[in-house]
Formats: sequence, C-alpha cells, structure tokens
Amino acid sequence: MTLKPWKVLGSKYLYKTNGVAMRIDRCEVSNGNVFEPYVLECGPWVNVVALTKKREVVLVRQYRHAVGQVLLEIPAGVMEPEDESPLQTAKRELLEETGYTSENFIEVGRAYPNPTTHTNWTYSFLALDVELVGQQNLDETEEIEVSLMPFDEFIALAKAGDLPQALHVSALFFALAYLERNP
Repeated sequence: MTLKPWKVLGSKYLYKTNGVAMRIDRCEVSNGNVFEPYVLECGPWVNVVALTKKREVVLVRQYRHAVGQVLLEIPAGVMEPEDESPLQTAKRELLEETGYTSENFIEVGRAYPNPTTHTNWTYSFLALDVELVGQQNLDETEEIEVSLMPFDEFIALAKAGDLPQALHVSALFFALAYLERNP
C-alpha cells in the first residue's frame, strides 16, 4: 500500500482572527471512509534556550489558561509580523519577555507542534552568553516573572517531568544535542 494525502472534499472556517484560524475539513481516506478533522492554522513559533555566561538558563513563569496553571517555561513566542524571520523573532521574544539578549543565537532544530491538528512549525534556538540589557517589554495580556536556574538543574527538572510544555522539552533536546556536538 502506498500512503498518500487524503482527498479534501471541502473546508469550512469556524474562526479567523489575528493570524489564527480554525477550520473543519471534510476528507475521504483511501478506503472510502469520510470524516471531518479540525485544523488550526497558526503562524510559526519560536522557543529560546538562553544560557548566561555562568551556564544559567533564563526562564519565565506565566499563567497558561488552557491548563489553568502557572508554568515554568523558556522564552517563546509567535512570529509577527509575517515577514519576520525565526531568528529575528527569537531575539525579539527573548528581549521583550526577559530583558536579556545575546550576539550568539543558533537555530538548533525545528518541529511541528502537532501535525495532526496544527499547520505551523516551531523553531528552537540556543542563545549563548546572554546578558541582561534592559527591562521587560510585555504585551498587554502578558504577566511574566523571570528567573535564572543552573542549566544542570533545568535538565534535571525536565527529566523529572516537571517541564510540562512539550515544545520546550524538544527545544531543550535540540540544545543539548547541539552542545554535545559543539562543546
């Protein structure tokens, strides 16, 4: 059997706003069955594992409404405007959310957040020798606390399952793989 894309019989948008859309597609699979999967059309995202000269990782703590919890995360965000590159977004998000920046950003990997339902990529960056250069410049709905943690403790936190944001775990994996190849 040769796998091939499903036949799309039609699409209907349920919601569109600010670069995000939700649609329902009517699809026929190779055996003739028809079903209606939901699709979220989102712009690309970036995640930044930011390390200071003392090998501390810059972390953010913020409320995540879908799970109703305040989570410890790495700086991250959506590419906007659309002509912004992943690197420009990584630099902007790190600076806006934390006040930290660096001259040394490395794209270490990319992954689909969830190719079952999402159309976008997530780009992961490693920023080395970051320094605090200013204040946070948060969006009107952001409330973010910044903290530093020794990198080894952050890795242990992820290993223990206490870093629940899957895309941030993948960014950590990409960063560790890069650092292993480039000590």
